[in-house]
Amino acid sequence: MVSFGWRGQRKGIPKDTALLAEAAENPGGSVAEIDPAYIDDPNGYVPPEAIRGAWLVDSSGKLTGEYQENPRHGAPQDDFSKLTEPDHWLGWLGDSPAAAVRKGIEESLRAQVADAVVEWIKILETPRFLTAARQPSENDQVVLVTRAALAAPFALSVRTAQHGRSVLLGVFTWAAVNLSPPGIRKDRHWFDLGVHLDWAGEQLQGRIYEIDGENRPTEQ
Repeated sequence: MVSFGWRGQRKGIPKDTALLAEAAENPGGSVAEIDPAYIDDPNGYVPPEAIRGAWLVDSSGKLTGEYQENPRHGAPQDDFSKLTEPDHWLGWLGDSPAAAVRKGIEESLRAQVADAVVEWIKILETPRFLTAARQPSENDQVVLVTRAALAAPFALSVRTAQHGRSVLLGVFTWAAVNLSPPGIRKDRHWFDLGVHLDWAGEQLQGRIYEIDGENRPTEQ
């Protein structure tokens, strides 16, 4: 059931057959009104901002005429909070991890379609992180990070001249090695569509050693 925490209002019950059919399938719940200005396929991923509001449905599956407006309704915005809120060191991504990941995703898309324009990106779950470090001396208070990687599940909207707007779901993976001297840093991105975070997380350790041709350490 959709709820925005605001007091509803009474409105005339619409005669939209698709809306009435959806209400019939959700007795006692609600049906969302999607703004087609931002989403072409209401059956795919719908960002919260693309929902105009929600109609309440009675126990028999009919619209009650009660309507809740969505105070967040408007153009969808980036949301990288699931990336930046966890207490995990992301210094290897620079001063703005969110900006770095957004740029990496954009570059991955433009490598496939040169004129791709990303409208918005949302990180859907806390990413899987992997960090490797070494101790440079006997001082156990100091470690040097040598490798790092993350796998971040996303939803995004992208426009191209040929295909118009598309909403994509998948996982963006970024791995970097030789983060501490004397090696030369190497980075690699993977842009996997239609995969789950669990699968991408399982690939992390192999991918973090794949960059420079090293074999994954053998587990003892």
